[in-house]
Amino acid sequence: MIVDCHTHITFPGFDIKPEDHFVAAEPLDACFVLASPEQSNQQANKLVSDYVARHGQKMYGFAVVNPVKDDISVRQWSSMKADMGLSGAVLYCGSEGFHPAHSMALQFYEVADRLHLPLYFHTVPPFGPQSVLEYTRPSLLDEIAQRFPNIKIIIGSMGLPFVNETLYMLAKHENVYGDLTVHPQKVWEVYNTVLSAHEANVMGKLFFGSGLPVQKPQNCIESLLGFNKLIGDMNLPTVPREKIREIIERPTLEILGITR
Repeated sequence: MIVDCHTHITFPGFDIKPEDHFVAAEPLDACFVLASPEQSNQQANKLVSDYVARHGQKMYGFAVVNPVKDDISVRQWSSMKADMGLSGAVLYCGSEGFHPAHSMALQFYEVADRLHLPLYFHTVPPFGPQSVLEYTRPSLLDEIAQRFPNIKIIIGSMGLPFVNETLYMLAKHENVYGDLTVHPQKVWEVYNTVLSAHEANVMGKLFFGSGLPVQKPQNCIESLLGFNKLIGDMNLPTVPREKIREIIERPTLEILGITR
């Protein structure tokens, strides 16, 4: 089963229609649709909820939340899950300018823990001039992973540009995972990230991601399957192909405890 843990139907700087997203997701068995911050996060979540409802056989929505500004009550998030059919939450700490361990964020994690909601931390470049780069550091999630060991945490795009911090977090915490969103044209970045994960013995903690609409899932899958050919005949270290395939075919839904 191929699950893409990182897709959007709206994303700043990229135009994509919901029907185009569905066509691009054809090679996948399931994918997460992450709501993007808008002037109204409520409207963004409604858009994702409606899309997921139309394509419930493979789409799983994650609601965007800014704990400092949004309603983080148990009642609200019980409705998000039961009535709107959303499976998790996505936080944009850097672009929305709040520390991941802000007191209001910690209150939200208590709600997520109670409702068994996985959390996706969208630490993804490029960052705008107003973004707080420090708030995207994976090491800031250390306190959260310790305090809430039952919450499944996904670090988006391997925490770029702080990939090494992500690797240490994956090795340290059983409940923390990395989203290996691949950019096929960035050959050296892909090679170093995957090889570093292999050498750190955390390949089993990686989920496949494409970043759709930034990249198409099929291109990302092909890039990973051809990983050992990325650097040609340069006689550099390789990674066992079965380890790469395991990332692509990982039972992500089961690991995160996501059900309909």
